[in-house]
Amino acid sequence: MKRDSIYYQIFKLFPGLLFELIDVPPPQAQNYRFESLEVKETAFRIDGVFLPPEGATSRVIFFAEVQFQRDEALYHRFFTESLMYLNRNRSQYDDWFCVVIFSSRSLEPSDQKTHRIFLNSD
Repeated sequence: MKRDSIYYQIFKLFPGLLFELIDVPPPQAQNYRFESLEVKETAFRIDGVFLPPEGATSRVIFFAEVQFQRDEALYHRFFTESLMYLNRNRSQYDDWFCVVIFSSRSLEPSDQKTHRIFLNSD
């Protein structure tokens, strides 16, 4: 998956922007750091991961994707990558969230039934 460099740079400089877009920001949202991580397996690349600050009592991780083109496989890939990362780092986090930002709602994948458990959750 190709990383969108402008959003990488924006989130790298201002990681708090993601938390302004969601209704329930985590404690210490301003102290999160943004990274682009590679999950070794079949070489999936997670576009954006917001990692909690060192020493945080609540260890919540946020996976982020910015989507500007139609991709019907987006949810399959995004949730797979996120869960693979969590599997490799299972003892490090208390909770997790996936955030997808579309340039237009019309770009959202049409198959929502397959991922309803994630799409209808917090």
